[in-house]
Amino acid sequence: MKINTKQFLGIDTTFCSYEESTFVVVPFPYEGGISYGKGTAHGPDAIIDASYYLELYDEILDIEPYTAGICTVIPPKIPSKTINMTDIVYNTTSTLLRDGKFIVSLGGDHSISTGYCQALKEKYGQISVIQLDAHADLRDSYEGSMYSHACVMSRIREITGNTLHIGIRSMSKNEAERIKREQILVCTMNDFRKGIFDVHSAIHRLPDPVFITFDVDVFDWSVVRSTGTPEPGGFLWDESMNLLSKIFSMKKVAGFDMVELSCEQNDCNSPFAVAKAIYKMIGFKYISSRLT
Repeated sequence: MKINTKQFLGIDTTFCSYEESTFVVVPFPYEGGISYGKGTAHGPDAIIDASYYLELYDEILDIEPYTAGICTVIPPKIPSKTINMTDIVYNTTSTLLRDGKFIVSLGGDHSISTGYCQALKEKYGQISVIQLDAHADLRDSYEGSMYSHACVMSRIREITGNTLHIGIRSMSKNEAERIKREQILVCTMNDFRKGIFDVHSAIHRLPDPVFITFDVDVFDWSVVRSTGTPEPGGFLWDESMNLLSKIFSMKKVAGFDMVELSCEQNDCNSPFAVAKAIYKMIGFKYISSRLT
């Protein structure tokens, strides 16, 4: 793998060599599967640029997660068709998994997640998926494409039926009917806040290992506003960090991606929040690995 000239966090070369790093950040600057606002192709660069301004010490975890080694590699050549992008993500992540790396995948739009999920399934034999998202993404096709970002969870459920969807606050009638028919574990934002859905039990029921696919539109606009298909009423920062801490403490997380940040020139807050969320998740994984 070729090393990126821009490293997540801008850390010293001692902690970002490919051979010694536990974590590998892979940018996938692709937006061929979007349906509304543009700008996700510039999301990975915006996240990496913002990460330079993060503190390396985590005052809650009382560690410096970067000392586990975080290497950022150059993005692959981006094709024009989503089905080809799925193959590229699969091939890239498969290679990194064979090298024993924990992959942090940066989108780009949500359609990139399918290839990474498939690579994890092949490595471990089974995989469960936790989707953090404002949208159900359970359409079979959208605007003539089965590979739209609005269909990503349909493609993932072709890989595994073990899925949990959290933070949902937008879906079509057909998606709602499918959720009921197939008894898909969906925790809407309304149910989460009212305590109607037992999140702890649902997480516990998922077989290990777990892949987390994190669409930044799950956040409230006060945390992240620059995303292609925003929805009001999402997770506040502390809510989301508490949930992620619970997931990493309860499950063996095998990888995660962060998708759908839409780069906007006048919004520095959104990429900074996303970069910090990624570093927090790396910290949660580092802690959970040390405890096992």
